[in-house]
Order: sequence, then C-alpha cells, then structure tokens
Amino acid sequence: MNKNTIKIIVCTTFALLAFAGNSVLCRLALGEKSIDAASFTIIRLLSGIFILMIAVAMTRKTKNTQSTGSWLGASMLFVYAVAFSYGYISLDTGTGALILFAAVQITMIAVSVVSGNRLHYAEWLGVFIAFSGFVYLIIPSVTTPSLMGFILMTVSGMAWGFYTLIGRSSTQPLADTAYNFLRTSPFVLVLLIFTLQDANLSQEGVLLAVLSGAIASGVGYAVWYIALKGLSVTQAAVVQLFVPIVAAIGGVIFTNELITLRLVESSALVLGGILTVILGRNYFVSRTSKTR
Repeated sequence: MNKNTIKIIVCTTFALLAFAGNSVLCRLALGEKSIDAASFTIIRLLSGIFILMIAVAMTRKTKNTQSTGSWLGASMLFVYAVAFSYGYISLDTGTGALILFAAVQITMIAVSVVSGNRLHYAEWLGVFIAFSGFVYLIIPSVTTPSLMGFILMTVSGMAWGFYTLIGRSSTQPLADTAYNFLRTSPFVLVLLIFTLQDANLSQEGVLLAVLSGAIASGVGYAVWYIALKGLSVTQAAVVQLFVPIVAAIGGVIFTNELITLRLVESSALVLGGILTVILGRNYFVSRTSKTR
C-alpha cells in the first residue's frame, strides 16, 4: 500500500466522520429547536468561512497559484445547506436521511453513467447491498413525508451530489473549499435579510451551529475534496452511506440511544456493500490493465 493510497483512506475516513458529526450536531440543534433553520444555516456557513479563510492565509504560498473556488460550487453548497435545514422542519430523522442519501447516490451514479462510465456488475451489486442495509436501518422510523419536506431534502441531496462531483477536479482542496464557502456570502446575506425577524437563537443552538460550520463542515469538506482525488464517482457515492451508521453510533454516545441488533445487521450490510464496490472496481481495473 503506497503513501497516496494511505492518504486517501485517512482523508476519506476523516471526512465521513466529520459528515457524521455534522449530522449529530444538526439533529441536536434543530431537533431540540434551540435555533431556527435559517439562523443555523447562516451561522454554519459564516463559521466555515471564518475558519477556512484563516487556514488559507496560514498555508498560502503564492497568490498566483491560489485557487478561488467557483460560483457553481458555492451555489450547490448553499442550496445543500439551506434545503437540508428547512427540510428537517417537516421530516423526521429517518425519512429525511433516506431521501437525502438516496438523492446523493442517484445523482452521482446517474451523472457517472450519463458521462459514459459504465458500472461493473460487482459495483451494481455493492450499491444494492449497501443501500439495502441503509434502508433496513431506518425503515422502522420512515413515515410518509410531507411534499415540501420531500422536495427540499431531495434538492439538498442533489446539490451535495453535484458539489461532490465538482470537487473531483479540484487541485487545491483547501483553497477551493474556503472560497466556495466565501462565495456563499451574498446568498447568506439575502437569507439573513428575509429571515432576521423570525430568528430564534439560544446559546446552545449557536454553539452547535458554529461547531457544525467550522469543524464538521469547513474542515470536513476540505478533506473530502482531497479524498475525492482517489475515489471513483461510484465509490464516492457509496462510501457516504457509511455516514448514517457512524451518526447512529454518535446518537448512542451523545443521546443515550441503545445499540440494537438492527443497527449491527445494517452496519454489516452497508460495510459489506462498500467493500464490494471498492474491491469490485479495483479488480476490474486490474484485470483490464493486465489484458492490455
């Protein structure tokens, strides 16, 4: 195993843990109604901007080679964040998570297939196994979602899928992530203007939003952009199904939920599916290389 492979594994693991941490923070803040959805989104993005711009300033070498992100990436980031927050107002956790991660997977895999990247049988099998495990985990809590909640969470998942795809071409992950966050400023300002009169803030809610934006989102997304350099589109889509499992474990730790047999069984399915996708891709790539 070479250094680059180890780097990708470490970055992917850290990013997924950050995503799971973000889920726990969001659930704690919005579920307990310690802050409103708009304020959570605004503070989350502003905190990400603050910590990332400091990181860029500390690591900047030459201005001529400095990347500045893109307006498309920033737009997808903002749409994901705001739709996610508002979507959870009318959806329970299980239903919202199912819609979000289904939308992410479908978006990324659909774009990959449309772009001409054919999936191998092992990858299709892995996708099916992993997604089945995820559905098995949350199906007891799934209820018929409200139409608006369904639409918002679907849009959020699609936006995150496109944001991930955009990140695959990044050559300077930290700078691109930082400036993508910075470019959301105009959108954040508009959201602030329209929602300021309905703001509902508490010390706990603000703290959770800051942690979500600065650490789980800001740093996590920058590391995710690094990880994407070594992942195929399908792998990037499927490994994210690991996030709900880690988030569920986080729920056990931080909200005193119990570890159930269903959680153990679904974890085995998700991890087995992810492993099938990764090994399947590596096997077919290796076999193709040998035949040439």
